[in-house]
Amino acid sequence: MDDSTQFLIVGVLHLPALPGAPGCGGSFSEVLSHALRDAEALVDGGIDCCIIENFGDAPFRSNAVQPHVSAMMGVIGAAVRDRFAGSLSLGINVLRNDGHAALAVAFACQADFVRVNVFTGAAWTDQGLIEGEAASLTRYRRSLSFGGPAPRIMADILVKHARPAGTDCIATLAKEATGRGGADGLIVTGTGTGQPTDLNELRQVKAAAPDHPVWVGSGVTSQSVSQVCELADGVIVGTALHRDANIQAPIDKDRVRSFVDAARS
Repeated sequence: MDDSTQFLIVGVLHLPALPGAPGCGGSFSEVLSHALRDAEALVDGGIDCCIIENFGDAPFRSNAVQPHVSAMMGVIGAAVRDRFAGSLSLGINVLRNDGHAALAVAFACQADFVRVNVFTGAAWTDQGLIEGEAASLTRYRRSLSFGGPAPRIMADILVKHARPAGTDCIATLAKEATGRGGADGLIVTGTGTGQPTDLNELRQVKAAAPDHPVWVGSGVTSQSVSQVCELADGVIVGTALHRDANIQAPIDKDRVRSFVDAARS
């Protein structure tokens, strides 16, 4: 994945609830089929990067997930990589904030990046207080890389579904995540899933971290992506790609194509 020269579009593979989660209504093979179907719609619609999230596992744990979650996400990631080799690069996000599991999965399935919702600082969330673990995560990544290529860490700033436990100055948070925390890039979101991102906040983050990629992580649609393209280096898009913008429905390749066309124009 090379997002240095063009606007990067990252489609989200929202996994249904995995076995063991309260909302699980099917087998692991059905979850895998769901992921492969949506990945195919992304590729057919013109998107060449995706991020896999255990979205259906709510209510989420505030810290470490159970071991089978990492194992299953690793299998799904490897299956997506193998099915769409050369066509679809990968990212991993283990909700709510298990960056260690995300890195483990990413190394196992050769993903390009991980998303960490609370990387530095701390945030009050519906799971309680979550504290960032930048020191532990960056060292864990180094221990797995053996000096070779390693997944990039994309860190949320003022992440959705949360309030900062400390300063809410987004420029300060951006500088700390990249300068003191070691994040490779930053993600700016709205207040919740599918909610639009404040473009003024996006401008502040870009100014605070000019040498790092900055992505928008929520609320972008085919109608708003042209504005985002002028300010950000990439976008993570989920809700807008699903049929009727219903996150429970399958990803619609025609909606994907419309989004891609709007971004590229």
